[in-house]
Amino acid sequence: MPSPETALKNFSAVVITGGSSGIGKSFIELIGKLCPELSFCNLSRRTPDINTAELKLRHVPCDLSDPTQVAQGIGQVRDFLANDAPKGRVLLINNSGFGVYGRFPGAGAAEQLEMVDVNVRAVVQMTAELLPLLKERGGVIVTVSSVAGFQPTPFLSTYGAAKAFVLHWSLGLNAELKGSGVSTLVVCPGPTATDFFRRAGLQKGAVPDMFGQTSEDVVHSTLRAIASGKSMVVSGWANKVAMAVVTKFPKPFITWASGMLLDRFRMKRVKA
Repeated sequence: MPSPETALKNFSAVVITGGSSGIGKSFIELIGKLCPELSFCNLSRRTPDINTAELKLRHVPCDLSDPTQVAQGIGQVRDFLANDAPKGRVLLINNSGFGVYGRFPGAGAAEQLEMVDVNVRAVVQMTAELLPLLKERGGVIVTVSSVAGFQPTPFLSTYGAAKAFVLHWSLGLNAELKGSGVSTLVVCPGPTATDFFRRAGLQKGAVPDMFGQTSEDVVHSTLRAIASGKSMVVSGWANKVAMAVVTKFPKPFITWASGMLLDRFRMKRVKA
């Protein structure tokens, strides 16, 4: 199996969503260190605060909950790949996403629909529009899902269902693309030390330490999975064990059990 560094040298450019913070920012930083000759294009609301003078990074301001802005951003990605990036394989990382804890619908339907737009629709839109170009050049489509996608998640119902969608969608798409020169990888992190929990409305201490990871841990797992040609990776040994157990039980039971755990460990830490 090639090393992550060797595998990355097969690409000429990285296109990523949500690279301004969290896992997305770590993708840019770590890939940039391993393969500084790569060109990056990031789509997010904020410019990534990355202190890397030699990084070849083009930022495209984009609200991924807005289909019109996503379409405009895709146009700029095409321009980036045609004019700013060398010819060669493309690594597309569908990373952007957010969740909200609480009883449905929480602050209202608009927030729930925004979650679906960012976590599902933008992923499908980006991939569908860029897939013909990726087929011409070759590449890998990485989509960040979650361990929440393996079972129903009370108090996190819309987020968990959205992550279940991209989990199964990515695996199905990988089978469809066999022989096309493009493959997919779905990444399933557990609780990760990013701004996700603050955005979700949780206070510190909502994540047990044994399940927590850093964003760098998730990126390293992803790069190893790309190097080995996997179609799915669950990041972290504790999460791997937990998901192996979860899939053995009936969904109604797992729903009840996850609801009890989330209510005990998370709902009590939801900010007022």
